[in-house]
This record gives sequence, structure tokens and C-alpha cells, in this order.
Amino acid sequence: MKESSLSAQTLRFGVFEFDPRAGELRKQGMKIRLQGQPIDILAMLLERPGEAVTREELQKRLWPANTFVDFEQGLNAAMKRLRAALDDDAENPRFIETLPRHGYRFIASVDRMDKTPAAGAAPISGRLLVPGALAAIAIAAALVGLNVRGVRNRLWGSPHTSQIRSIAVLPLANLSGNPEQDYFADGMTDALITELGKIGALRVISRQSVMRYKSTQKTSREIARELGVDGLVEGSVQRSADRVRVSVNLIDAPADQHVWAEMYDRDLRDILTLQSDFAQAIARQIRIQVTPREQARVASTRQVNPEAYQLYLKGRYFTARVNETNVRKSIEYFEQAVQKDPTYAAAYVGLGEGYGWLGYIQALPAEEANSKMKALAMKALEIDETLGEAHAALGTYNLYYKWDGLAAEQEFKRAIELSPNYPHGYQEYSDYLAQTGQFDEALAEIKRARELDPLSPFFEGAMAQLFYLARRYDRAIEEYRNALELDPNRLELHSGLGWAYLRKGMLQEAIAEFKKQEALRTATSGRSRRSAGLGYAYALAGRKKEAQDILAQLKERSKRYPAQAHGVAIVYMGLGDKYQAFAWLERAYEARTAQLRWLKVDPSFDPLHSDPRFQDLLRRVGLSP
Repeated sequence: MKESSLSAQTLRFGVFEFDPRAGELRKQGMKIRLQGQPIDILAMLLERPGEAVTREELQKRLWPANTFVDFEQGLNAAMKRLRAALDDDAENPRFIETLPRHGYRFIASVDRMDKTPAAGAAPISGRLLVPGALAAIAIAAALVGLNVRGVRNRLWGSPHTSQIRSIAVLPLANLSGNPEQDYFADGMTDALITELGKIGALRVISRQSVMRYKSTQKTSREIARELGVDGLVEGSVQRSADRVRVSVNLIDAPADQHVWAEMYDRDLRDILTLQSDFAQAIARQIRIQVTPREQARVASTRQVNPEAYQLYLKGRYFTARVNETNVRKSIEYFEQAVQKDPTYAAAYVGLGEGYGWLGYIQALPAEEANSKMKALAMKALEIDETLGEAHAALGTYNLYYKWDGLAAEQEFKRAIELSPNYPHGYQEYSDYLAQTGQFDEALAEIKRARELDPLSPFFEGAMAQLFYLARRYDRAIEEYRNALELDPNRLELHSGLGWAYLRKGMLQEAIAEFKKQEALRTATSGRSRRSAGLGYAYALAGRKKEAQDILAQLKERSKRYPAQAHGVAIVYMGLGDKYQAFAWLERAYEARTAQLRWLKVDPSFDPLHSDPRFQDLLRRVGLSP
């Protein structure tokens, strides 16, 4: 948050508290994820409650003249997010009043929080209580305090769980005594997250973020604060032959208090029923609102072949460790799973996602990857139409292979409706919005994904890419660096940072990042592959011989993988050869290269925008000129 003359004392208004020093907004003690301009606007308004803060003041402090994003659009978007966080209505405001064409005014009463204990409170004298009464009260207090046989819950309900609206399922401990069964414990953790994620009113943290706490020594409060949740589930899993035992505890994180525990002992064939029972029990315990449709989805279960389930968990285990080698391993396990159980819809989804990912990184011909992804998604939906992940996969097929943005948007929205805690649904919808230049809307969707997976380098990188495409290169560099702190070995983050450095004229830094990307790719896949980004950077740096060498390698690779034509076009743009760039873009079009969906917003092709041939190409890939 920008510097302010506001006192460091915490301010209270309604059910909200604002800590100026930390730049934190809390509602009834729970932190609200709000950053950037919305929190800065709130700070400015609270500096002068009851007084007008003009649009000119806001622009001068928060939107300097050299900022890319248009001030009017940026201010409107920031105010929309701020009002949403405060549950405020512009038409009938409780906190922020709009002064048309002038500015805004904070209209609610603001109190400075005084942490000094109130004086003069008279203590209750113990001498007024007879010894028998004292003993009875002591016993009752012990029963209530320890919650023996649920006494406290029966007397007053669960005072803390009624406030749990966000939750994280921590990695289940593997009690089998065999480290090779770690995949099973991790897979069960993922499965419980997925099942809880069907409940729209509950924010459920995604797998990638919670797995960082495997074997952690951090306290419940520390974990909850880092993840931004008020409930934690911890437990263990033990598998013996075809039996599985899962023990779980629900923790009220702010109070660091166990409020519910249960143990499930089932045949492995009934594992999906176990997961359903768990989700329903959590929903009842925290008294979260579950719609009839969600209730039906959570309650709908079937038996699964035990071998197929274990193969599926192994597939998910490798999917979470994203690189080409691991994704290929996951595909092998998913294929074995559907052979064992041809009615296992989730395994078809995992298989389709794997092929789609290989196609996107051009490790598999685009036509082969996309046709398999579509067929597998359709097969999964034939078995279970309510699988949000399958709808998201179908949306990806429509977006990147059919180039049908409207059909893709419908599938992404359906995916979000069915799986409201599936972060990739929001991320893929964000991609669609960004490709059409709707950056504010795209940023809102990727923020939702990041709220569900707050420690994920993938979503941090996706946010960085949005800032890059919006030509906000300083912010893109900042976000890419943040993402690399979470995972310094992620290839696309080094590539993205390299491109952001290029746009700032930092050619040597860009070249260094592209070289790191190439070294990591070689280390993970065992194959050396030059990147278009490095060729482009060499061209801009005047190292044309090295750029031409990379160009030759990309052309050779394009004979096997025609989608590489897009990279060839990029290097020609660096060399300033528009004629050859257009020629290779046409080849990329003929190969239905997924990367062409970014053509309209990719800065590399800005010099072509005025050419009618470019406008025609945009139209043909489903992007209006």
C-alpha cells in the first residue's frame, strides 16, 4: 500500500477493521484478500472520513500519467472490487458514496480501536457462591471446555465452525509404514479437496498450495494465515490390501481448536462413497449452505475398481509434478486405469488433460493431441455430465483447436458452475478474456484462481502474463520474480520473465532467462531445444548469426512438429523480416497452432497490426480485428 498520513491505529467501521500499517482489511476478525488499488483507495477515503476525495487526487496518487491502463477503466474496476469486498451498493451505499463527476466520500462512522482494557469493571466475588455451587460450575465448565461427548456443541452449538467459510485439507499422513504408498495418501488428499470443492459457498484451497505443508512444523494458525482460510482438515490414511482407513479432524484455525473428528473404514471399492460422506459431514458441521443440486452431486456415488483407483491416484501424483516426463508417466497410469474400469470418468479427464498439455507445449502434434483431448472429454461427460473438469477440457479444445471462442466461453462458465473450487476453470476462462483484450475481466478471474491456490507458481505466472500482455512490464517482472521464488525451476516462468525484460530493453537479462529455460528443459526432458525467445533476443541484440542458427533449428523441428512455425515467425519478427513472418504465420495457421489464439495481444506482432493480411488472419482464428 502506498504511504499515507493515516494513523497506524486500527480503524473500525461496521463489521470491518482496517489496519493502515499492514494494509489489511478484516471482517469480523477474518482477513479479506484485497490488494493494490482497491486497498489504496480505501486508505485514502479513511484519511478523511466524511470529506470528498476527488478523482484527480486518486489519479495523481494511484494512476500516474505514464501508466498504461486507462485511468477511468482502472478506477471503475478498483471501486467495483472494493465495494464487493465491503458488501456495499453504489446505488444505496452504507460506506462509500459516489459524487458524480467529482469523486467519492466515506460516509460511515469510523472508530479508532482502543486496545486498553476498560477500567472500572467490578469483578464477581467468589464469596457469594456456596462451595457446592462452585463444584458444580467447575465440573460443568470442564465438560464444556473439553467438549466431552459433545456437551459444548449440544449446549451452544459449535461457536467457531459457524464462521468457517474457507478451508484447506492438509496432506494426509501415510500410516501404511511404506513410503511407496505416499502416492495413495497424496491422492486421497486431492480427492477430498475435489469432493469438498463441489460446494460453491465454501472456498477450498487447491492441492498444489496445501502440498507445501507436507511434514511441516508450522502451527495451524500460521498455515491458516498463509493460506487465508479459517478452517483446516488434518488427518491420516492407512491402506491394507483392499481396505482403507481415513481419520480426519476439523480445526478452527483462528482459535487453534479441534471441533470435530471422524474415522472412516471402508472397502476400497467404496472409496468414492467415503469421500462423499466426508464432504457431507464437513458441510453439516460448519453449517454451510449447500444447494439441492450440489447436495445431489456430492451424494451421488458409485463403486470403483480398486486397481483402477490406485492407478488413477498414481496418474494424479505425476500430473502434479508438471514437466513433460511426468505428464507422460501420468498418461500411462490413466490409460491403465480406464482399461481396468472403462466407466471411471475422472480417469478419462486426467488422460485428456495430459494429451492436451503435451500438445500445448508442442511435444505432440497439435491435431493428435487435440483430437484425443476432445474424445476423452466427451467420453467422460457421457459417463458423468456434471464433471466440471471435463467441461473445462472441452472448452480448451474449442478455444485452441476449433478457434470457437463463444463455445469455449460457454464450457468454461459451465465448468465454473459445476466445480466452483477448480482453479484451472477460472484460469482458462481468464485466458479467453485476455486473448480478446479484456484484461480487467481476465485479471478478476485469475485472482479467483489464485485465491483457491495461493501458493501456486502457475497462477502467479498466469497473472504475470496478463500484466505482460497489457504492456505493464514492470508489474509483469515483479510477478514473474514472485512466481520464481515459489518454483525456480519452472520453465515458462523464466521464458515469461525473459520476454518482460525484452520489452524493457534489458537484453542481457532477457538472454540469461531464456538460457535458463533451455537448460532446465534439457535437464528435465533430456533433449536440447532452442527457444524462439532466445532467437528473438539475439536478433534485437544484433547477434544475427546466433539468431539465424536458432531459426534453422526451429525450421528443422517444424518438419516433425508443424506448430513450431509460430516460433519461426517470432524470430523473423526480431530480425525485422515481416514478409517471412507472414509466411510462417500462415504455416502455423495450417497446422492449427494453439499459440495463434494470442496473436491479437502478443507484443511481438504489434508491427503487423496495420497490415490487412494480419487483420484477415485474426478473423480466421476467431479473433475479431
